[in-house]
Amino acid sequence: MKVKLNDQVVVIAGKDKGKKGKVIRVVSKDNKVVVEKVNIRTKHVKKTAQKAGERIKFEGTIDASNVMVVCPSCEKTVRVGFKKLENGKKQRICKKCKDSIDKTIQ
Repeated sequence: MKVKLNDQVVVIAGKDKGKKGKVIRVVSKDNKVVVEKVNIRTKHVKKTAQKAGERIKFEGTIDASNVMVVCPSCEKTVRVGFKKLENGKKQRICKKCKDSIDKTIQ
């Protein structure tokens, strides 16, 4: 998956198209991501003897194909490519400016 945790992304399809946010969870098995303040869901909790009923708002998952990564260096929404380093590891790069998307190189 080309989208990772803490990436800045823009939603490109769906009801929240155009919204920008940070990825707070990645579900790689289902190819989905959770972006902060995007795809807000409401869960109704029934009242009990101990506490009152309430509505809980939370971010739902959206498909990873519906978001684009924002490059930290050129500040544009970009497609993500990969470059193999000398030590054998892969690094994500911006397809527009050819700069690294990952902040630190391990």
